[in-house]
Amino acid sequence: MTQVSVIILAYGDEPLLGECVTAALDSNDVEVEVVIVDNGSASIGDVPEDPRVQVITPGENTGFAGGCNLGASQANFDRLVFVNSDLIVRPDAITLLNARLDDEAVGLATGAVLLPGDPPRVNSIGNPIHYLLFSWAGAFGEPFANHNSEESVAGISGAFFGCRRDHWDHVHGFDPVFFAYAEDADLSLRTWQSGKSIRFEPRAVGIHHYQFTKNNTKWFLLERNRLICLSTLYNRRSRWLLMPVVVPVELGVLWAAWRGGWAREKINSWRWILANAAYLRERRHIVDNAKRVNVSEWTNVFSGEMHIPAEFGLRVPAPANWLLGIYWRAIVSRVA
Repeated sequence: MTQVSVIILAYGDEPLLGECVTAALDSNDVEVEVVIVDNGSASIGDVPEDPRVQVITPGENTGFAGGCNLGASQANFDRLVFVNSDLIVRPDAITLLNARLDDEAVGLATGAVLLPGDPPRVNSIGNPIHYLLFSWAGAFGEPFANHNSEESVAGISGAFFGCRRDHWDHVHGFDPVFFAYAEDADLSLRTWQSGKSIRFEPRAVGIHHYQFTKNNTKWFLLERNRLICLSTLYNRRSRWLLMPVVVPVELGVLWAAWRGGWAREKINSWRWILANAAYLRERRHIVDNAKRVNVSEWTNVFSGEMHIPAEFGLRVPAPANWLLGIYWRAIVSRVA
């Protein structure tokens, strides 16, 4: 029987934490251990007492990225599945997700993350990634019946995904500097760069009791982390090729930020990038060393347009999307 370490982070009030852990422990046809990273949760007492559960208390909030890395480092098994604390897996979900990892060509497998309710609707079936490194929940709100086929996807949903330890180690897991947000897109692209693929397994279902929240800290992290990706995943030639659209899009995001009340956070994301040139140089070195394919082989997963759900608060006008798509088609063959 395959052994799987399920890694769950806990922070703040986690009303579904106990149910989340119990569901993972009750998985069919797989030997499970659950590794909980307690980043400071008042609900840790709700976790069932079970010898298969270990709780790690780092003593500080390590963020989603650092917490996942810590959990993976303490896991005993070589198959790793990451589950959000507000997501309830079905009994066969972890087994089905894990089966995708039997294929050595697959680096990451992502499950069907569904919203509560009947008929089932999608939270994410894998996340699209735009060539300017925006990412969003794929098919959000759409009927799951329209998206129940196994396929290759650009990015995982960080709410429910799995990988083998050898791949996790090769790409160095999440970048802890990210703290939270956009780390799933970054890991996904570094997976494609390593020559591995990402598969969506529709039968591996988790119900995500998801509520999108907006706050200024979140906007700062989203934009800063996207800019980290933009500054380090592409080579220098590609970054210069992208500059004619990067500049107007950045100004457009600033305008949206001003209207939304988070312009200071957007400006601070630029300041952070400018102040951390040494980190960016070192990260480029790490990223380049893990690459196994050239840039034209991994950029084919990108979307040329941004169809971000309205709920996520960053709408792209149709004319801007049209121009973005035209520009990408014009340069994609030169991104090498």
